[in-house]
Amino acid sequence: MRNHLGSYECKLCLTLHNNEGNYLAHTQGKRHQTNLAKRAAREAKEAPAQPQPHKRKVNIRKTVKIGRPGYRVTKQFDPETKQRSLLFQIEYPEIEDLAKPRHRFMSSYEQRVQQFDKRYQYLLFAAEPYEIIAFKVPSTEIDKSTPKFFSHWDPDSKMFTVSLLSTWFTP
Repeated sequence: MRNHLGSYECKLCLTLHNNEGNYLAHTQGKRHQTNLAKRAAREAKEAPAQPQPHKRKVNIRKTVKIGRPGYRVTKQFDPETKQRSLLFQIEYPEIEDLAKPRHRFMSSYEQRVQQFDKRYQYLLFAAEPYEIIAFKVPSTEIDKSTPKFFSHWDPDSKMFTVSLLSTWFTP
């Protein structure tokens, strides 16, 4: 903090410093760091124990991944609406019993594999014990009305199907 005389003072350590550089060096020094640790310990001791909000406990499962599932991506054309769509067929032959695959859209900003690009988003598919797979699709609004957007899990053939239609497919 700068005082009325133009010098800098550290309120924590009660020290005076002639210039800003000296003050900044002090904040990185041993005395200041020790005082910070003491203050943090004192505040933790004095603060009453705050009741934590009920957090949902998520059991993290440690399963061995067996590789990527098989998949097919088919481009389709609807002659009535003159729009194109994508059909994703993901095969999970060794999926766990009573498990159902999941899918979700992820923005380019969420992922950390490639540099973000606002023009694209990712469609992710997950099912234990397989690795998560993702497809890069243009980042436009997906039409999620019932006949145009659907997902279906067939437990007999162990095939997960997702079909989506978007404005970027219009010719």
